[in-house]
Amino acid sequence: MATSEAGTLRLGTSRGRWVLLATVLGSSMAMLDGTVVNVALPRIGTDLGASLASLQWTLNAYLLTLAGLILLGGALGDRYGRRRVFLIGVLWFAAASAACAAAPTIHVLIAARAVQGIGGALLTPGSLAILQAVFHPDDRSAAVGLWSGLGGVSAAVGPFLGGWLVDGPGWRWIFLLNLPLAAAVVAVTSRFVPESRNESAVGRFDVLGALLAALALGAITYALTAAGEGLSPAVWLTGAIGLLLGAAFIAVERRAAEPMLPLGLFSSRLFTAVNLVTLCVYAAFSGVFFLLVVQLQIVSGFSPLVSGLALVPITVLMLTLSARAGRLGKRIGPRIPLTVGPLLCAAGVLLMLRIGPGSSYWADVLPAVTVLGCGMTLLVAPLTATVLAAVEVRHAGIASGVNNAAARAAGLLAVAALPSLAGLSGDAYRVPSAVDSAFRTAMLICAGLLVTGGLTAFATVRGNVLAPVDRPVAEPDCEWACGTTPPLDPGHVHTDEGPATGSAAGPSAS
Repeated sequence: MATSEAGTLRLGTSRGRWVLLATVLGSSMAMLDGTVVNVALPRIGTDLGASLASLQWTLNAYLLTLAGLILLGGALGDRYGRRRVFLIGVLWFAAASAACAAAPTIHVLIAARAVQGIGGALLTPGSLAILQAVFHPDDRSAAVGLWSGLGGVSAAVGPFLGGWLVDGPGWRWIFLLNLPLAAAVVAVTSRFVPESRNESAVGRFDVLGALLAALALGAITYALTAAGEGLSPAVWLTGAIGLLLGAAFIAVERRAAEPMLPLGLFSSRLFTAVNLVTLCVYAAFSGVFFLLVVQLQIVSGFSPLVSGLALVPITVLMLTLSARAGRLGKRIGPRIPLTVGPLLCAAGVLLMLRIGPGSSYWADVLPAVTVLGCGMTLLVAPLTATVLAAVEVRHAGIASGVNNAAARAAGLLAVAALPSLAGLSGDAYRVPSAVDSAFRTAMLICAGLLVTGGLTAFATVRGNVLAPVDRPVAEPDCEWACGTTPPLDPGHVHTDEGPATGSAAGPSAS
């Protein structure tokens, strides 16, 4: 197989397009599964006799292991090879998907979803880190833009595809769909994607940190989900334990020689700010996509297929405009896209308050999802590119992991908390009036989160970190498939606070 020099692969070449395809298809498996299940939840609840809490855990079991272990997944890729760990994650995800499809009870399905999340934690950060390590610096923003846009398309296509499968062969096929996708990813990755790793990553893995992170998220998620049935002493105790475990996680990360989460990364104001924006906007997105398809089916009387089709405008907008949004962010800087994007999304969510009994798709649903799609298109690509531009290339895996963990944790907590905050619990998701009332409250909360994210970006993001700078291009720490290893020279990444050094960006990921 022909190889190229570290960090010089061009996006316009044949091999560059194959590398992009492999990473997009791989990450799309995880993104698609994060949304395709939503539209099937009412049918799963009916077929398996599940309560609302069980349906929440069908989503949250996946998000829990994904969010809790995604940092470790990024570190494993940096250490042992991003392509290798990416491929392991794809195969793991496919095997767990088959188990989900065969699940005889809701409890087995929840367990299989948790296992599936582990595979997602291995493949998701690796896909983005591969792009950052392999492509020439001049092409990275465009590559990340295409990756974000096409991945976002997968997330948006999920409800439509899920609705078609639920109305047709059945909800189990939403998991079987991952098997041919995985086969394609393995074939393309093995043939075209070169290996890359961080040669400076040494020492032991932070297993204790990973365990504490997962346990903290699990306890807090359980407390938020159970709160829908009442604030019992067990709920308060579990929530308190989760917070204590979270504090213990931070303490361990401060003292660990090779932490899973290098807290020094957050010494970059830009990196910290963009992750705060990520928390706000992805909590809102998860809440909207979780409850919108339920509202459309239970309250408005749409079929699963029509509920999925209702989101097609988001798919079209992200497919056609995300690469342009990435280039726009590179030209004008990320501040405007990261401010205006969430505010547009908030406007779209507020328009969803018109969706109710007897709603028309053309008059009530289409305007809302179109505005939401415009905001997501403007936001997603610059957000991802800015996170990676704020740290050294050698920290691409862990930076991607941190940002993905923030997004997944935000979604996890939103799905757990929103029904309780909106007054929906038990079997009430089958009662149209209860769903309608809860949906309206939840959309107001989600709009508030999006406005908070936009204002945070406006107040904290400065300069144009995405603009090319006149300096020698440093070679990423890549080891290619032919076995030759270029000299390690991580260089510096320009930020609004000056060049990021090793001390500023934190210790080497492990």
